Amino acid sequence: MNDEKTDSNDNDFQKIVGERLRKVRKRKRLSLQAVEEKSGGALRAAVIGSYERGDRAATVRKLAEIADFYGVPVDSLVSSRDHVPSSDANDDGKVVLDLDALRAAPDEAKHLVKFVAGVQEKRGDFGGSVLTIRGNDVWMVSSVYGWSPTELREKMASWGVIVGQD
Repeated sequence: MNDEKTDSNDNDFQKIVGERLRKVRKRKRLSLQAVEEKSGGALRAAVIGSYERGDRAATVRKLAEIADFYGVPVDSLVSSRDHVPSSDANDDGKVVLDLDALRAAPDEAKHLVKFVAGVQEKRGDFGGSVLTIRGNDVWMVSSVYGWSPTELREKMASWGVIVGQD
């Protein structure tokens, strides 16, 4: 237990980290009890719940353990940024793709083409000439290629598939 006196900034930070922990757990579709069970008891439901409420501060080591369990970077839980970092600090990470240009893209773009087809199917969006993908989507596709999101953006630009870029 932490017996140190905390100021309101620490309490606010605990609550922010707690909200992020809860969001990640919910995205994983796990109950607190399921976290305890799947972690073999290493992450107790009552303790995770107290972190999520901001009633208790997790140590750095415990946050690393939780992040590892959820498969997320630790900084996504504690970063002062309010959003998932994108590779470009000056935008929200979205990319608008020219679908006609994507159909004519080189074979190297095949993973992006497959991803876009899946997005279109999921959205039921087959009639448009452009498609917007989120920064998280760029990150995910870049990981399939083994590139950074910035490298993928550069490749997409070189393939001529980004709207507004020649």
